[in-house]
Amino acid sequence: MYPLGKRQHEINPLVSHIILPDILIKVYLCLPNLFNLNPEILTELVTMRMPYGKYKGVIICNIPEPYLVWYHSKGFPEGKLGMLLHTMYEIKLNGLEYLLEPLKKK
Repeated sequence: MYPLGKRQHEINPLVSHIILPDILIKVYLCLPNLFNLNPEILTELVTMRMPYGKYKGVIICNIPEPYLVWYHSKGFPEGKLGMLLHTMYEIKLNGLEYLLEPLKKK
């Protein structure tokens, strides 16, 4: 809490609105390098099939959310499959399935 409820410095709202888009663009451009993100992962989510288990043969992006939640509580398998299942879990958890729609149509 600032003394007497005042900020120690004031930010000019006009300047902050001018700078914010530039900051967001720089963060967006840095994220893939920061987390070693690979755009091919999204392609694999819509092409790779589950190799075993209850949903053997089902494309990873079509695996029902309850199964992914079960894997999340049990622990995802090691390796690439586990990474893809965990990625799909996060996509479904955050309601981002629409990001895969253009890739499904290819």
